[in-house]
Amino acid sequence: MEISNFKTGFVTLIGRPNVGKSTLMNHLIGQKIAITSNKPQTTRNRIMTVFTDDEAQMIFLDTPGIHDTKNKLGEYMTKVAKSTLEEVDLILWLVEPSTYIGEVEKSIIEELKKSKKPIILVINKIDTVSAENLQKFEDAYTKEMDFARVVKVAALKGQNVDGVLATIKEFLPYGPALYDEDTITDQPERQIVAEIIREKALRLLQDEVPHGIAVTIETMRMREKKVEKPKKKRHQHPPKKSALEKQMQAMDEDLPDGPVVFSLDDMNAEEEVYDPEGIMDIEATVICERDSHKGIVIGKGGAMLKRIGSAARKDIEELVGCQVNLQLFVKVRRDWRDDTQQMKNFGYNPKDFK
Repeated sequence: MEISNFKTGFVTLIGRPNVGKSTLMNHLIGQKIAITSNKPQTTRNRIMTVFTDDEAQMIFLDTPGIHDTKNKLGEYMTKVAKSTLEEVDLILWLVEPSTYIGEVEKSIIEELKKSKKPIILVINKIDTVSAENLQKFEDAYTKEMDFARVVKVAALKGQNVDGVLATIKEFLPYGPALYDEDTITDQPERQIVAEIIREKALRLLQDEVPHGIAVTIETMRMREKKVEKPKKKRHQHPPKKSALEKQMQAMDEDLPDGPVVFSLDDMNAEEEVYDPEGIMDIEATVICERDSHKGIVIGKGGAMLKRIGSAARKDIEELVGCQVNLQLFVKVRRDWRDDTQQMKNFGYNPKDFK
């Protein structure tokens, strides 16, 4: 790369919840870092990713969706999103193809008008509307304010992602790379693992539960010595149905401080042959706000927790590059989204974004 012609800059992605910011960012960098789901408020923290080629280095800041807040966590997420506007060189505002500009969009417009940074309007999900209507949608937004550029994409399908990258390069300042070319994100591996687990919960659980879910990683380490595949002994039998029913009944009782654990290790031992030289043991806790939610997270006979863990384990193994034994605990922390100290414990510290 020729240093004199190289460009480097920070780019933020903003918009209301569920417009596809994380999906677009993952496509832009060519790797899944931010979790995605069809539920609003999937992203809770600012996530930094880096894309580097021979011409430029783009440092993306994916932010939570800007929305009407209902609790302290919501206030925190909105503060995170707005705090990035003056820290970057370029702003991407993602919207859906619609002529209706609601109160949330109007509040975003007011924030954007305060900024002196170039703003690119990105109309996402264009594959869901006819081509003849796209111009109407663009006109509705360009009447509200001036944009440096307007780009149309279908992030989920990766349509016109190259067009977004090319447009971003136009507005980046010249300068040397700030990060090594192999850097993809500033997110610690433990944080990415926690987010992967939360993503699977978002995708599998009912609508009223996921917003009250948090995930913490208790331990994450490689096994230091060989562990042979356990041999199934003839005298060992699974628990009788009646014993399992009693166990599940006990789990449905009020146990706010007592973890409920389902180890996937024994299940996997019967299904797979692990490479004894490459196993990572991970213990994670799924936090929920209600005792009734705990029962939903666990599911009948532990079925839902197993689905969450099995789906998460596959993505985690891709991330860490080895086989994973994942253990999931479930704990109740009532109304943690309105408790500043508990929010801080789970990685959402309001003091980080003033």
